[in-house]
Amino acid sequence: MRQLLALLLVLCMPAVASASAACPWPAWERFKTDLMSADGRVLDRSDERLVTTSEGQSYALFFALVGNDRQAFDNLLRWTGNNLAEGDLSRHLPAWLWGRGKQQQWQVLDSNNASDADLWIAYSLLEAGRLWNEPTYTRLGTQMLWRIAAQTVRKLPGLGVMLLPADYGFDDHRGWRLNPSYLPPQLFDRFALLDPLWGEMASNVRRLWLQASPKGFAPDWLLWTSAAGIEPDPEHGSAGSYDAIRVYLWLGMLANGAPQRDELLRHFAPMAAATTQDGLPPESVDARTAKQSGHGPAGFSAALLPLLASVADGHAALEAQRQRLREQPAEPQAYYNQVLALFGQGWDQARYRFDNQGRLLPAWSAPCSE
Repeated sequence: MRQLLALLLVLCMPAVASASAACPWPAWERFKTDLMSADGRVLDRSDERLVTTSEGQSYALFFALVGNDRQAFDNLLRWTGNNLAEGDLSRHLPAWLWGRGKQQQWQVLDSNNASDADLWIAYSLLEAGRLWNEPTYTRLGTQMLWRIAAQTVRKLPGLGVMLLPADYGFDDHRGWRLNPSYLPPQLFDRFALLDPLWGEMASNVRRLWLQASPKGFAPDWLLWTSAAGIEPDPEHGSAGSYDAIRVYLWLGMLANGAPQRDELLRHFAPMAAATTQDGLPPESVDARTAKQSGHGPAGFSAALLPLLASVADGHAALEAQRQRLREQPAEPQAYYNQVLALFGQGWDQARYRFDNQGRLLPAWSAPCSE
């Protein structure tokens, strides 16, 4: 059945992309060479401490699954558990930051978790268990999901259940600080297959996205208050830039038939229109005023490929961003741009899709014609 679904998936994708769907993934191989250690640690070389984040580990686990790379997946999972989760991901959510300390010793630098990474790790485990028929992955992913619910989910007045960015540090007398890009709807849709709590949260996420972006542009951060609902974040205001770019990425990858997809695409169409008009994505947009500044790096162009492929009148901008990426690819050791490129170009090349319940559809079984 999985082979039939994957084949149908590829047959329904654009001809420009389908030829490479099941071929080796050169971009993933380069990522491993440039940014991963042999034992499964993703390095952020932009930091002199050569840090590793739980985010990097989580994204790489997803890419390993998309690439059908079981060895890399196991190495990444082992390193993450041993170094970020005190040896046991079933009992400890991973620390978000690891690197070289003041005494030049490799260690956890900040033990707080990062809930977006927690979600992607749990998701990748659940889908690896399903796709590779490996119950141990399914069990660990389920255990992580319940730990996330117990530690990082709160019930916010006027909104309902919602995931905070971490266990601590994001709620005080002012309210609750939230990051829309930490909340990919398709992941919550997938988790809803396990428990209705996540279905309720999936609906709340969509509502939050809509309310937080009155002009069709997402903020990096926001403050949810009991009295007024959404207010500008006390640290970042209403700017949307290097975090918010992922909102458009997750949105563009929603499946046909996913809840509120069409409504969300219409709502965030101004980002596609701005990119079309200027030829390049804006680097920063104020979510409240729609004031734009700068041009985003190559990773922004990659992140917008799914959105531009999904909105009406996005074809010209889609081709322009593809051309930019051919001429100016992300720098090999630019961790974040490389991550955005793997997500966006991987989707654009039809290497994977999500179904309307959030399950991953990797194009493993399509014959390689290259």
